[in-house]
Amino acid sequence: MGGVQPVRKIIHLDMDAFFASVEQRDNPELRGLPLAVGGSAARGVVAAASYEARAFGVHSAMPSVTAKRKCPDLIFVPPRFDVYRQVSQQIRDIFAEYTSLIEPLSLDEAYLDVTENLKRMEIATEIALEIRAKIKAVTGLNASAGISYNKFLAKMASDLNKPNGQAVITPKNGPGFVEALPVKKFHGVGPATAERMKRHGIETGLDLKSKSLAFLQQHFGKSGPYFYGIARGIDERQVRPDRIRKSVGAEDTFVEDIDKFDLAKAELRPLAEKVRRYCDVHDITGKTVTVKIKYSDFTQATRSQTGSGAVSDVDQMLEIAETLLASVFPFKRPVRLLGITLSSLNIEESGQEPQLDLGL
Repeated sequence: MGGVQPVRKIIHLDMDAFFASVEQRDNPELRGLPLAVGGSAARGVVAAASYEARAFGVHSAMPSVTAKRKCPDLIFVPPRFDVYRQVSQQIRDIFAEYTSLIEPLSLDEAYLDVTENLKRMEIATEIALEIRAKIKAVTGLNASAGISYNKFLAKMASDLNKPNGQAVITPKNGPGFVEALPVKKFHGVGPATAERMKRHGIETGLDLKSKSLAFLQQHFGKSGPYFYGIARGIDERQVRPDRIRKSVGAEDTFVEDIDKFDLAKAELRPLAEKVRRYCDVHDITGKTVTVKIKYSDFTQATRSQTGSGAVSDVDQMLEIAETLLASVFPFKRPVRLLGITLSSLNIEESGQEPQLDLGL
C-alpha cells in the first residue's frame, strides 16, 4: 500500500568565517580585528576573511593587494589546513550523531537529511539548534543553518540570518520566497549566468518562473530543467553521502570575450590558485591538468597533460596550463570561458568532498 511521501527535512549547516574564526579562537589577540587567512605577498590570495574584514569589502578569492587596499589595517595569517581539517572532523562527528545522510560541500559546510534521524526528533529546527549548540560547545565556533524541504532552499535559508543564526523556509513559503529573490542571489547562478538571464529579461525568480522549460533548455542547456524547478521552489536532488570526487576544477566566464593570448594567459593564474587552495585544504594531489576553452559561439576545446608524478604547486600547474592554452592559439574565435581541472586524484581523506565546482 503506497503511502504519502513525508516532506523532506534538509538542513544546510555552514560555519561562519571558518578559517578566520579558527585563527581568532586560537589567538585571542586577533579577536575583533580585521583578519585574512592567506598570503600577503603581491601574488597572494585571500582564502578566508573575518567578519571584521568583510565589513571593508574583503572576501575570499580576492587578491591580497586589493584586500590590503580596501582595509589598510588587515592582518594576514598563513593558513593551517591540518588544524582546519581536524576541526572539520569534529563537526562531522557531531553531524553523524543525528544522521548518516551527510553530504559535505567543503570543510565548513554540509547538507544533512534529517527526515528520519537517529535521535527520532520531529522538528528539524530543533535539530539544527541542537547541532549548532554542540558545535559551539565542542569547537568554540559559530555555525549558521538553513532548514527547508529541499537542498536549494536550505542553502538559501542558511544565508538569511548569518552569522550565528538560522532560518526556515517552509513548503508553504518556498515558492513565494523564490519569486521575490533576485536570480543573481540564487545558489548555482554565477555572475555570467545572471548577466545572460538579464539579457533575456530574467532578473527575479518570478521572471524565471514565467519562462517555459523549452526556453530555458534552449538558452541554458542542461541547467534549464534545474532552473525551471527552482523557480517553482522544486529541487529533487537527494542528499548524497557517497559521492567520490574524480576531479577538482575552477572556471571563469569573462564579461567580454578575449582574443589575445596574453590576456587569456593572465586569467589562468586565479583559476590555478583556486584549484590548488582546494587541494591543500582537502589533502588532494593529482597528476592530470586539463584546460577547457569555450569560444564565443559556445563550441569548446579541451587539452590535457598527465605527468608521472603529482602536480606539486601553483606554478607547476600554471606552466602546464599555459602550454596547453598555447596549443590552441591562435584562437579560432574569441574566448568566453577558461577552466582548469586537476584529475587522476590521490585523495588522502575519505574521498567524500563533493563540491560541484569551484566556479569563480
